[in-house]
Amino acid sequence: MSLHDTLRWQGELTATRHDPQTGASFVIRISSTSLGPAAGGTRAAQYASFADALADAGKLADAMTLKMAVSNLPMGGGKSVIALPAPRKDIDQATWNRILTLHAENIDKLKGNYWTGPDVNTNSADMDTLSETTKFVFGRSPERGGAGSSAFNTSLGVLAAMKATAAYRGLGTLDGLRVLIQGLGAVGSGVARLAADAGARLLVSDTDPARMAWAQQRGYTVVGVDEILRTPCDIFAPCAMGAVIGTDVAAELPASAVVGAANNILADDHAGAILRERGILYAPDFVANAGGAFHLVGREVLGWGRETVEEHTRGIGDILTEVYTLAESSGITTDLAARAVARTRLETSRAETAA
Repeated sequence: MSLHDTLRWQGELTATRHDPQTGASFVIRISSTSLGPAAGGTRAAQYASFADALADAGKLADAMTLKMAVSNLPMGGGKSVIALPAPRKDIDQATWNRILTLHAENIDKLKGNYWTGPDVNTNSADMDTLSETTKFVFGRSPERGGAGSSAFNTSLGVLAAMKATAAYRGLGTLDGLRVLIQGLGAVGSGVARLAADAGARLLVSDTDPARMAWAQQRGYTVVGVDEILRTPCDIFAPCAMGAVIGTDVAAELPASAVVGAANNILADDHAGAILRERGILYAPDFVANAGGAFHLVGREVLGWGRETVEEHTRGIGDILTEVYTLAESSGITTDLAARAVARTRLETSRAETAA
């Protein structure tokens, strides 16, 4: 995708910055503030080009708008991307601190129209650092007055999504089902533990040898990275980076359902149609992974306690059942159905504001 194409994005705002000293580039994209200030995590990663970083931020911001709307949360959608000059593990602490400070300055200049939290390669400790410069931060450590990591609640939401999907797909409970998890980071490993506790037979894959060793110690079946998309399972759970399922994968994936924590799981619109044609039930990612938003917005904006957060998170299953029912009755993909549910909420909010 060209830089020109990415700049024609239909969101509300794009802010960028480059730091010659560290070689890092910064992108903040606000997709919508119809429901409230935009919110979305900070992702730090390497990109092939700045255009790719812009495109990723735009897709992720749009997904956050949909997530907040379909979850009935009073926030809009946004996202931060820090395009790193080297792998995160190779960046020294002093350089990383400068990168975070500059990012916090960028956020603060938006004067509360955008709030951020942890995402890929950022954590609660990083949010603590950001909070030294800006107050528009979710997910600080509890010691610093924040709600802490949203990883467990995201995992809990994915489990609720799996249970609802299995039931709707006619697979029964998770007990005895083959659940194949791609990615064993903070969220993926949590999904693995929760699914195993629910009786699922775990198959797992990750590029990190240490994570694979952890999985073997727990008795999970390890699947090679090159075999992950060819391994038969009942539920395929992408829990790493997005764009996992394109048209070719959708046409061959040996699964009954797809329920994962990754953002933007579908690489293109046609992939969802192919899954539907093959009878593979897809849980739209911005619904399935909304547990993190319930944790951060619920605890830090709405003042919810842990039990209330978990109650709303388990309600993800009810949202998905509504989405699946709409998709079936309308003859459309589940992704389009979930977008329709979110769009209705956005349009209702705009109408109320205009009135």
